[in-house]
Amino acid sequence: MDSKPSQELKLREGAWLVEVSLDEASIARGSPDIDHEREVAIFDLLENNQFDLVDKPAGPYVLQLSMAEDRLVFSVSSRDAEPLAAHMLSLTPFRRIVKDYFLVCESYFDAIKTAPPSRIEAIDMGRKALHDEGSRLLMERLEGKITVDFDTARRLFTLICALHWKG
Repeated sequence: MDSKPSQELKLREGAWLVEVSLDEASIARGSPDIDHEREVAIFDLLENNQFDLVDKPAGPYVLQLSMAEDRLVFSVSSRDAEPLAAHMLSLTPFRRIVKDYFLVCESYFDAIKTAPPSRIEAIDMGRKALHDEGSRLLMERLEGKITVDFDTARRLFTLICALHWKG
């Protein structure tokens, strides 16, 4: 997990995450299924990512996610635990996309039981479109603070969905 990711963006050496954790004091544990989804999202994120702090020392980085005042806090430090940056991200712009994403996912899981393949594919295309929309929004909201490639934004958006308060 500590290997350098492929370079789609022009990022500095060390522009990736080597550890991601959730602040248990501010992000409540979920059901076993929700906790598993969070663990999978973190694993996927660490497997391959491009993540660089703008105007801060180069990584590799350690990311801790927490909640403060209905905002997602990206606390980034060096591998040696030196704090480098903390960015707060309002989740309000994501609410509609996440809500729609969950609804489409629910439809998808219902459809795979009985619907014809064409219906399942159509629902899955809608799911992917919403995921892409959330990923682009995340990249926009992080612009000027944290640079990520689209695949990393997709994985972070998956984690944001897994963190969402319901389940």
